[in-house]
Amino acid sequence: MKIAFLFIGMMLFLTTTIAARGEDSSEPGILKVCADPYMLPFSNQEEQGYENKIAELFAQKMGVELEYTWFPQRIGFIRNTLTSEEGGEFKCDLVMSVPDKFELAATTDPYYTTTYVLVYAKGRGLDEVTDPLKLGKFVEEKKPDLKFGLADVGPAQLWVFYQGLMGNMVPYQGQPGDPKLNPGKRMIDEVVNGNVDVTIVWGPTAGYFAKQYKDKVELVLLPLSDDPINPELKLTYNMSMAVRYGEKEWKDKINRLIKENKKEIDQILTDYGVPLKEIVVTKKNDDDD
Repeated sequence: MKIAFLFIGMMLFLTTTIAARGEDSSEPGILKVCADPYMLPFSNQEEQGYENKIAELFAQKMGVELEYTWFPQRIGFIRNTLTSEEGGEFKCDLVMSVPDKFELAATTDPYYTTTYVLVYAKGRGLDEVTDPLKLGKFVEEKKPDLKFGLADVGPAQLWVFYQGLMGNMVPYQGQPGDPKLNPGKRMIDEVVNGNVDVTIVWGPTAGYFAKQYKDKVELVLLPLSDDPINPELKLTYNMSMAVRYGEKEWKDKINRLIKENKKEIDQILTDYGVPLKEIVVTKKNDDDD
């Protein structure tokens, strides 16, 4: 899935006279953000996502205008946005959310932590499953015909493998050709419509659409955890914002904005249903700047 799927986050420090990138910016008074035009709950062109709301908060704190460069978050996103130049200027200066160990750009301090979640509809035979790790035994004993809808990319397949449920998997395309199609929403829709019994989806997507569909069906969301026995099975991620390598002053300003507005950022994330976990900071590489 777009892990980081989806990607997610943005921006920076104060002053009405400072440029969005600081002294290096060629457009004073503008905060230029790189974002996906179609991918709620993260962002869209109508600026309805939580990344949009955090960007608005930061622009307001900085006293600058907010401007977007839109491009679908998939292969080529950074190359076509953050590191792409047009007329001698970079198209945008900040990506709202990437995993904190992202390799294609320098990352800020993490500003939230979330995880993949197991999703099923309440009242359809799975209510006994209150712990994801009990699903395998439940299926074996009571529901061997369970349909487990799953994207064909991402760490969820490995989790299903370790739970002995590969025989129940119904595969779906994780990155469809049409950038307007939201693969996470599609998996939620398949559960809501009864085409599959359960799925695993990136937490922010699951939390947001569970709220959107609450009048139609109650979705049960069970957060998944990393497996200490199998460290390659990583399901929980610190999410940071991304800037270009070498722009330490700009990154430091963003870090200050994140720190100074943590309460407001957390409230935005909570309002969108993002399942938050405690941030555990890990040591960064010396070359992160």
